[in-house]
Amino acid sequence: MAIVAGVDFGTLSVRVSILDSERGRLGTALGKYPLHRRREDPDYATQSHADHMRALAEATRAAVGEAGVAGDAVEAIALDTTGSSVVPVDAHMQPLSEYYLWCDHRAKSEAQEITALAHSEGLEAIEWCGGVYSHEWGFAKLLHWLRHNAEKRGQFASAFEHCDMVAATLCGITEPGAVKRSVCAMGHKWMWNPKWGGLPPQSFLSKVDPLFDGIREKLAGDYQTSDHLAGHLTPGWARELGLRAGVPVPVGAFDAHWDALGAGCREGDVVNVVGTSTCIIAMAREARLIPGVCGVVPGSVHPQCTGIEAGLSATGDIFEAIARRAGTQVAELSKGLENYRAGQTGLLRLSWDNGDRTVLVNAELGGVTLGWNLVHTAQDELFAAIEGTAFHTRIILERMAEFGVPVERVINAGGIPQNNPVLNQVYANVLGKPVLVPAGIPTSLGSGIFAMLAAKAFPSIEAAQKKLCPEYTVFTPDTRAAAVCEKLFALYKRAYFALGTRLAEPSALGDVLPELRMIASQVRAA
Repeated sequence: MAIVAGVDFGTLSVRVSILDSERGRLGTALGKYPLHRRREDPDYATQSHADHMRALAEATRAAVGEAGVAGDAVEAIALDTTGSSVVPVDAHMQPLSEYYLWCDHRAKSEAQEITALAHSEGLEAIEWCGGVYSHEWGFAKLLHWLRHNAEKRGQFASAFEHCDMVAATLCGITEPGAVKRSVCAMGHKWMWNPKWGGLPPQSFLSKVDPLFDGIREKLAGDYQTSDHLAGHLTPGWARELGLRAGVPVPVGAFDAHWDALGAGCREGDVVNVVGTSTCIIAMAREARLIPGVCGVVPGSVHPQCTGIEAGLSATGDIFEAIARRAGTQVAELSKGLENYRAGQTGLLRLSWDNGDRTVLVNAELGGVTLGWNLVHTAQDELFAAIEGTAFHTRIILERMAEFGVPVERVINAGGIPQNNPVLNQVYANVLGKPVLVPAGIPTSLGSGIFAMLAAKAFPSIEAAQKKLCPEYTVFTPDTRAAAVCEKLFALYKRAYFALGTRLAEPSALGDVLPELRMIASQVRAA
């Protein structure tokens, strides 16, 4: 028997769970921290490392208390975080700024420059991240910071993803070159891959901007999968967290990747981690290029598999925005959605409010709702937005399947599916296959699984999943609704590529609005 701590850093809070290898989850607690935004700059989103560590200490102590165990009994602690959330540091690992959070979108021009040069130089790495380097990713954010913080450049020694920075802090590592870096984080956001010897060549990075001179060396280190250790908990942080000094801390990863494992993901599964945005996670034994899919990285989810990541830049954020504009809350606006039928609104909602992460990978797109009339309500738009995120998810899954990724089971994980049966049923109808929803909360279970491996409580990820992962509630497609969704998806797919692609033929959309009206009238008549 072993007791461990699994940690999950989200956008607004950190969740710590105390897990027993036999009894499962014993206790959970949250620690909150502020997200710093600026009204005059909607792309700005930062957080403080000190706030993160304070909240981690508070949540760990509270979780241990709720679990009713002694802190000394905890045998390992593992953590995942959002990403790409990037912090620049000095030679002693002290932050020079706040984190550029994953949802900080200031680095759009930097991302475009990296993408354009990568294609003109024939850089192989750009093809493995979907053909477009994102403004949400590490090199773009770091370059934006270097360009806008001239007074701090002389102190700059390196930059770290949130998961690596927290692990290094807990382990007392004060030299950037000694930090273990996560293959998951660096592979999906920094174009790292063993196929071309790690990071892109220095010659390419310097050509992007001379501010990157020497950056490859500054990002050097030991790149590892999460079945390796980042180090061991220091006495100082053990006191802060109320744990025992010296317990192992595995190399961290991104929250969606470990949430997928906590939801029971295996090869052949696709896990939609549905929250403020959606991360779509899959695994395959072989690595293959998938155009428009933002990351294909060996060892990033499961150390023995290739991890595949795609997703929607906004999901829950869209639902919240619709409710906010209506002067209400999502929970209130959702009352009665269970009575809506597929296609009845006559609306088609494209989920580009925060740009397109996959498969167009275009940050310049905006949300679109087609089919408005004078009596439509905010609730109609909310239902259409749920349908729209499901249609967008199907676009992505079809692209993945086209390039050899098995899609045998669909699992809806993350916070929203736990509390929104309407969304799960719509996804089943749109995808045309059963949707599995964990009966318990999988968040922080993935961290717990890797903590269990570090404590040697289980011989494999699969053995830990069998013992710790929850059962599923299954949503099966409704035959009549699924037939309507097929018609709607055909229209969505045409609108998606016609509006999202600059050179598309505009006449391709001429019959979309009439078709929407006809489908809505047929559904109402039925």
